[in-house]
Amino acid sequence: MEEPEQGFAAGRHTCRPGLLPGPTRVSSPQDDTWNWGVYPGHTMVLQPSERHYGDWNHRRLGPWCSPTGSPAPLSCETGCGEGSWILVCRLLVPTQVSLLSMEEDIDTRKINNSFLRDHSYATEADIISTVEFNHTGELLATGDKGGRVVIFQREQESKNQVHRRGEYNVYSTFQSHEPEFDYLKSLEIEEKINKIRWLPQQNAAYFLLSTNDKTVKLWKVSERDKRPEGYNLKDEEGRLRDPATITTLRVPVLRPMDLMVEATPRRVFANAHTYHINSISVNSDYETYMSADDLRINLWNFEITNQSFNIVDIKPANMEELTEVITAAEFHPHHCNTFVYSSSKGTIRLCDMRASALCDRHTKFFEEPEDPSNRSFFSEIISSISDVKFSHSGRYIMTRDYLTVKVWDLNMENRPIETYQVHDYLRSKLCSLYENDCIFDKFECVWNGSDSVIMTGSYNNFFRMFDRNTKRDVTLEASRENSKPRAILKPRKVCVGGKRRKDEISVDSLDFSKKILHTAWHPSENIIAVAATNNLYIFQDKVN
Repeated sequence: MEEPEQGFAAGRHTCRPGLLPGPTRVSSPQDDTWNWGVYPGHTMVLQPSERHYGDWNHRRLGPWCSPTGSPAPLSCETGCGEGSWILVCRLLVPTQVSLLSMEEDIDTRKINNSFLRDHSYATEADIISTVEFNHTGELLATGDKGGRVVIFQREQESKNQVHRRGEYNVYSTFQSHEPEFDYLKSLEIEEKINKIRWLPQQNAAYFLLSTNDKTVKLWKVSERDKRPEGYNLKDEEGRLRDPATITTLRVPVLRPMDLMVEATPRRVFANAHTYHINSISVNSDYETYMSADDLRINLWNFEITNQSFNIVDIKPANMEELTEVITAAEFHPHHCNTFVYSSSKGTIRLCDMRASALCDRHTKFFEEPEDPSNRSFFSEIISSISDVKFSHSGRYIMTRDYLTVKVWDLNMENRPIETYQVHDYLRSKLCSLYENDCIFDKFECVWNGSDSVIMTGSYNNFFRMFDRNTKRDVTLEASRENSKPRAILKPRKVCVGGKRRKDEISVDSLDFSKKILHTAWHPSENIIAVAATNNLYIFQDKVN
C-alpha cells in the first residue's frame, strides 16, 4: 500500500518542505473604445456544463496591439533597454461574482468601471495559477484556482483600424476541474489548475491538457455555427416522437446558427498519481505526454486512459530515507526519447528512455557545487528548483530557484554557463521571508522565441528580463496603478541601503503579497503575458 501523503498535503504549494532534510518548515486602448471592463462585441454561447459567470462570455475585452510580421530580435534598443515595453491591455479574468445579478437586462456599457476593477470582488478561486500560449500564439489560455480555464483568441488585423494590430477577446470559458474528496485517504482534492499545455493544431479544433493535483484532462475546443434540423424520430426540442405519428420520411438538413464555442473533455487520465501533480509535458511525437508528481513520473498515450507507464520512481522503501522530491519535468522539444526533471536539492537529471524502461538511472546529472562560504540556514530551501525549461533549440536548459535563473548547456554538467540574479537584494530578508512562507513560492521562467531573452517573476508585481547577448537586464512592473493605455513601462530599481533616489523603491517597501509567479512569451513575436492575482497583463515591445 502507498503511504498517506500527509506531508505532501500540507506543503503542496511550497517545495514540499515536510519531506526535505535540514532547516525546513511545513506551513499550512489607445482610443475611445478602451474599457477596463467589458462591453458588447464578441458573441459566444455557453454550454450547459459550464458555469455562467454573469454575462462575461457575451462580452469583448478591451483591445490590445501586437506587432505583425516576423519578430524583431531583442537588442539593447528593443530588448531590455529603457522604454522598450508598453502595456497594451490589462485583462480581468472573470470572477465568480455575477456581473448581471443586479439586473438581468442591464446594459453593460453603463456598468461602473470601478465595480469591475475593485479587487475586493476577486476571491481566492479567481487567482490565476497558470498561463500558456498555444504553438501559433493565436490563443492564450489561463487557469485559475477555481478550476476554470479561460481562453483568449487573437483577432486578425483590422483594415479600417490599422493602429490596432490585433485584439485578444474571450474565446471560451469552461470549468475544467471540480473539487473532489478522496474518502480512502480523507484528503480533499483541490480544483486548482496546476498546468495547461497545448497540443499542435491538426484540424479546425484545438486541443489542450489541463491538470489539477490528481487528474489530467484532454479538452477539445471547437466551433459550431450550424445545427441539424428535421429529425424523423425527434421533434425540434429533442423529445422522442411517437412512431405512430410519423407518416413521412424527412431528410435532416443543417441550418445556420449563432457561433457556438464548445469545450468537450475527450480524455480523462485519472487514478495514476498518489502524490500531487506538478508538471505535464507533451512529447514531440504528439502521441504521448508525461505527468510528474513529487516522487514519480508517468508516461501516457493520448488514446489510453486506463494505463500509464511509470518511467521515474524515486520513492525509497522507507519514507524516512527520502531526501528530495521532483519539482518539475519537461520533454525535449525535438527528441521524443529525452526528458529532464529537477529536484528540491537543486539538481537536474537528463534521462533517455532508449536506455531502459525505468529511467531511475539518469544519463546526465547537472549540479553546481555549493560554495561553503555562502552556506546558510536557508541554503537547501532556496536551492530548490521551481521550474525547468528546454530552450526552443533544445541545446540549453533553464532552471529557476528562489534567487536566480541559471542556463545550462547539455554538454556541460558541472556548472551552468549563465547565472542571473533575479532579486539578490532579498538575501538579507530570507529570515522574514521564511516566517511569512514566501521563501517557498514557486516562480516560473520562460524563453523568448529566439532563446535570446529570458523572463521570470519577482515580488511587488515586478518581473525581470535578461538579454543573453548583451548581458543587460531590466525590471518592469505589472500594476494597475501605472497601467495607462499605451504607456511605456519605465524600468524599476530597488534600493538596498543608503540614500534612495526618486525613481527607486526601498527593499523594505516591497509588497510580498503581490508576486508574479506565472508568465508566458509569444512563440514568434515579442508579446508577453504576465499574471498578477486575477489580472492578466499583455505587453509588447515598442514598435516605432
